[in-house]
Amino acid sequence: MLLTVTRTGALVILLPFLGSAAPAGVAFGQNPTSESGIVPSLGKSHVPAMTKPAGEAGFSSSSLTSTLSLYYDPLQGASSSDLVRRALSSNAEIGAVRLDIERSRARLRQAGLRTNPTIDFEQTTGRWTGSAGERETSIGFALPLDIAGVRRRRIDLARAELEAAEAEVADRERKLIAEVRTAYAEAMAALRELEITENLNNLDVQTVRVVEVRVNEGESAPIELNLLRTEVERLRARRALVEGRLQAGLLRLRTLSGIPAADPLRLGEDLSSPTLAQPPASAEAAIDIALRTRPDLKLAQLIEEVAQAGLKLARAQGSPDVTAFSRYTNNSAVFDNTPVGVLRDKDRLLTFGVSIGIPVFNRNQGAKAEAEAAILQARKRREFVETLVRSEVASAYARYEAASATMAILQQGVLARSQQNITAVRGAYEIGAFKVTDLLVEQRRFVDAQREFIEAMTERYRALADVQAALGIPINPAQEQNKK
Repeated sequence: MLLTVTRTGALVILLPFLGSAAPAGVAFGQNPTSESGIVPSLGKSHVPAMTKPAGEAGFSSSSLTSTLSLYYDPLQGASSSDLVRRALSSNAEIGAVRLDIERSRARLRQAGLRTNPTIDFEQTTGRWTGSAGERETSIGFALPLDIAGVRRRRIDLARAELEAAEAEVADRERKLIAEVRTAYAEAMAALRELEITENLNNLDVQTVRVVEVRVNEGESAPIELNLLRTEVERLRARRALVEGRLQAGLLRLRTLSGIPAADPLRLGEDLSSPTLAQPPASAEAAIDIALRTRPDLKLAQLIEEVAQAGLKLARAQGSPDVTAFSRYTNNSAVFDNTPVGVLRDKDRLLTFGVSIGIPVFNRNQGAKAEAEAAILQARKRREFVETLVRSEVASAYARYEAASATMAILQQGVLARSQQNITAVRGAYEIGAFKVTDLLVEQRRFVDAQREFIEAMTERYRALADVQAALGIPINPAQEQNKK
């Protein structure tokens, strides 16, 4: 902290992050890092003891620390991987989607079941037609035969549908992981901007107190005090907006991860140091991996296999239906008009036979044509998904490289120079060469540069998450836990 004593004895506070030897940034009160590009948090040792004028609003260092602690905890806070694991196990929508796999397994079990046999019972009597002695009882048994492989084709179709359902669930999990990581990046960006805004607001409040003393002693014009107070209120309004965006981001993370409202949720990562795996060495290598691992591409391929299995089943169902049957008949007859009197005759018969349906009119022509169209449709969709996978990987990889390059440019060519400019303007303002408006303009330029740097870091994080989603590599929870 640099202090300058005026000839009237008033202290002019210089921003601690504006010195020529100041680091490029400090993340949430931790040690300075070369990438963060954020203004450092104020500690008690950084702020000199000052008497707060009655009625003067402002933020203290303790209030700044307590506010950030509501949303950030580097030790106990949740990382994006923590929330991904929680989402995969607790997200209600994913839980509902996974039931499609159970339904497909039930259909596979059903497809393997054979057709039920039938039993016929028939009783014939002549009691009510004047032939009381005539009676016939027959019992029949029929069993449909699978001679065209219909059952096997049904099983093949159901198994292909099960694999497709598993691939669809994997693709939905991939999208959920990307949603969680994107929401996490946006929440971290809001948290980073909240810290910057609170730091600047706190420093401007300190400066207002000093300029107020100078105005009372005739060293500064009253307009300077009014301009500084306006800047304080502007930053306070910005802070409320940013904190609202941060709270909305945390609420979205709760929804995606299935975290109850009563459970605490604090962020634990630093936007400048992503914990995500680094992308492959080149876009071509990433595309090659994606073509082998993307679940949506696998789903498209499996849908094509489902359509082919459907065509085979339709052809099998177009063959004649064959049913084997057997019948036992017990026949009793009475002949009463014979020369020798009444004669009774009893016959016991056993019948065997085969029933064959003749496919004259219905040979399943419509089902076959529909299956052939489904194959063509699935093939076109698979080709489109392959093109989409290549495009998504290349786009995410290009965004990641562009964001990394932007961060390097801003950190080396903009932030450092902006710090030097504010230092120079601050010194000129102290000796009366510049007005307070010049200082505020330069400070806003520095704030804009910080926001651009946050946007670049956020874009890099999002692009990195999109690269991981575009690759489609499944997450192994055990490996993730060991890595942590």
